[in-house]
Amino acid sequence: MTNEPILQDRFGRRVEYLRLSVTDRCDLRCTYCIPEGFKGFGEPEHWLSFDEIERVIGAFARLGVSKIRLTGGEPLTRRNLPVLALRLSALDGVKDLSLSTNATQLAKHAVELKKAKISRLNVSLDSLDPERFSQIVRRDCLDQVLAGLMAAKEAGFAPIKINMVVMAGVNDDEIDDMVAFCIQHDFTLRMIETMPMGETGRNAQYLDLQPVKARLQQRFGLIDGVMAGGGPARYLKSPDGAFTVGFITPMSQHFCDTCNRVRLSVDGTLYMCLGQDESLALRPLLRAGATDDELADAIRAAIELKPQRHEFREKPGQVVRFMSLTGG
Repeated sequence: MTNEPILQDRFGRRVEYLRLSVTDRCDLRCTYCIPEGFKGFGEPEHWLSFDEIERVIGAFARLGVSKIRLTGGEPLTRRNLPVLALRLSALDGVKDLSLSTNATQLAKHAVELKKAKISRLNVSLDSLDPERFSQIVRRDCLDQVLAGLMAAKEAGFAPIKINMVVMAGVNDDEIDDMVAFCIQHDFTLRMIETMPMGETGRNAQYLDLQPVKARLQQRFGLIDGVMAGGGPARYLKSPDGAFTVGFITPMSQHFCDTCNRVRLSVDGTLYMCLGQDESLALRPLLRAGATDDELADAIRAAIELKPQRHEFREKPGQVVRFMSLTGG
C-alpha cells in the first residue's frame, strides 16, 4: 500500500512526465520545425515568469509528476536558465530534471547546467556534414554544436542522447556515419520520425524507421535495451552494451497506449497531446491568484481531457501550430 500521489487520465495512463517549454524562440530555423521567415513569437510578458514556472512545477510534483524536461524553442536562449534549473531541481518530488537543446550555446553553459543539477541532455543533430547541416537548420553552425557536445561530455554529462530527425532523401544516407560518431564518443543515438506538426512538419520528407531498425538490428546483433528517461523511445543495445540506439516512431509504430506526458508551453498553456488540440490555459489562473488547491484541481481536470491517441495519419492537417510553439 502506498500514499504516493498519482495523476492518471481516463484511460488509466499515469502521467508522470512534463515537458516544460521555457521559450518559443530559437536561434535555428530547422526545415521541419519553424518556417524560415516566421516572426510570430509570443511576447515575453506573456511568458511564465520563473516564479510562476516554479509554482506550476511544484503543483505537478505534488501530484506525482517526477520527471521534468526543459525544452523550447531553444531553452538556452532564455536568460538565466541555469538559475531556473537549480530552483526546479530543489523542489520536493522532482527526481529527474533534463534538457533538450540544439547545443549552439551549450559550450558556454555546460558547466553551469551540471552544477544546476540537470541530470541528462538530449542534443539535436541531424547531420555531420557542414553544408547539409546548414541547409537543414538554415544556419552555418555545426562547429558550434559539436563544440557544445564536447563541452557537455567534458562537464560530465552521461549519457548524452543525440536526436536525429531522419528524412528521406535529406539525411537518411548519414545514418551509419551517425552511428559511428555516437559509438566513438559514447553517445546514445535516437532516430526520430517526422510528424505533421504545422506546415513545416507536413512538408518534411517522412521516413518509416522500421526498416532502418531491422537493418541495424541485424548488423549489430542488437537486443532489447532500456535507458533512463520518461520519453517514448524504444531502445536496442549491442550485446556488449557498448552501443545503444533508440527509435521514436510516432507514425510507423505509435506509443499512445503508454503515453505518460503532457506539455506546458512558455505562455502557460498545458497541451495534453502533440496531435490533438485539447489544452488548458494556466497563466490566467496563476495571475488571478488561484490557490494551490485550485491549481491542482485545474491540472486534474486538464488531464481528463487527454485523448486516447493522436490522429496524425487520419488527420495530418489537424494540428496547425508547429513544434516550437507547443514545446519540443
